[in-house]
Amino acid sequence: MPSPAFLPVHRLSADIAAGRLSPIDLVEDCLIRTARLEPKLQAYVSVHAAEARLAAEAADKAIRSGHQIGPLHGIPIAVKDLVEIEGKVAMGGTAAWKGRVATTTATLYQKLVAAGMIVLGKTHTVEFAYGGWGTNQHLGTPWNPWDATTHRTPGGSSSGTGVAVGARLAPWGIGTDTGGSVRIPAAWNGITGLKTTIGRISVHGVLPLSPTLDTPGPITRSVEDAATLFCLLQGADPLDPRTAGHQDCDPWPTLRRGVKGLRLGRFPVAERIGVDAEVLAAYDRSVDFLASLGAEIVDVLLPMRLADLGGINGRIMSAEAYAMLADLVDDPASPLDEDVRPRVRAGASISSRDYLTALMERERLKRVYLEATKGLDAVLTPTMVTPAIPVASVDQNTTPGMLTRWVNFLDLCALAVPNGFTVGGLPLSLQIVCPGYEEAMALRIGWAYQTATDWHERVPPMAA
Repeated sequence: MPSPAFLPVHRLSADIAAGRLSPIDLVEDCLIRTARLEPKLQAYVSVHAAEARLAAEAADKAIRSGHQIGPLHGIPIAVKDLVEIEGKVAMGGTAAWKGRVATTTATLYQKLVAAGMIVLGKTHTVEFAYGGWGTNQHLGTPWNPWDATTHRTPGGSSSGTGVAVGARLAPWGIGTDTGGSVRIPAAWNGITGLKTTIGRISVHGVLPLSPTLDTPGPITRSVEDAATLFCLLQGADPLDPRTAGHQDCDPWPTLRRGVKGLRLGRFPVAERIGVDAEVLAAYDRSVDFLASLGAEIVDVLLPMRLADLGGINGRIMSAEAYAMLADLVDDPASPLDEDVRPRVRAGASISSRDYLTALMERERLKRVYLEATKGLDAVLTPTMVTPAIPVASVDQNTTPGMLTRWVNFLDLCALAVPNGFTVGGLPLSLQIVCPGYEEAMALRIGWAYQTATDWHERVPPMAA
């Protein structure tokens, strides 16, 4: 049997249920790999080794005695350090909160534990989750495992989760996405990320950046695993009013139906300017491949340039972040990441009129977009403009989320799946964008693509 750390969750679950694998061995394998690779990768801010081993022993005994909670009992997971666990430190990526002890427990964390899952540790994030490159001046920038010699961008803000899952330190993990923070690390680490619609998954107990835009989501190694974790996490929560009124989504009845007869929108020609040639080549191959599976590819005209939509998204983020963090970012003595401070402080110059105008414009453009894409099941784009770049060459005044932010702005859902590699061996990614609350369709398209390709099965050199 191969190292269990290399298996997808649906295989791990089946092996545990059949008695071929013990949660003890699975967790120990993850912890051994973490101890060996973490000094270089720096995916975690804290590893809960002792608690994880105890939980694995308890899960093993329960399962062997016929008391298995469910199919995820004994499965380990990595959790972004925005997710609060009562009594444990939740830093939110900032040195200013190194001693901040959570007084509540996130609803999504409670769901993980109730399913019998085992949290391996808390993963790194960009400070306040405000940044797509994945860097963090004070707490450390995780190392992208696809290049052993050059420190490349891990993607943010869920940088640690992306690296932990990509490097096989954990079989899957939790991220959050305000402008691309699940999809960007998924893309640059060669894995799968699902950006959910607002209200699908409770944000109670998740440190906020922009309440209008924040969405938790799964970071996994396969679409099937993303569907499993999505189903567990979704649902109404009285502690998060935005989850009310949404009927739960069941992706399983349609997941394996393929793409024959679906109408998929092609990335507009005007948006290709400035996108890396290898990214575009992989994208074009992906579109052609989905067409060969029976999908109808349709050219689509979007209401605005994606960068312009992302710009309005950025104004909403800054305004809401500043409203919550003004005391910290306005204090020059606060030990903040000096790349992040100005992003938050930009909200100080946004008037209430400008902020409310941006929200109203968002509602208008959501309607325009729905009209422009009427009859389409999804719009396909590259996830990223470039492959991961060296950390040393990052321009912190820019964002890598040129192709992701607009999805949050228009309140859509999206799935990022691996779709190739550069000549130099860096992963590339396809983004499948669906209307809000149509996660089942995004997963269906992603599953059809992924089961006919093997990009998602490739392992980073550092993880082998």
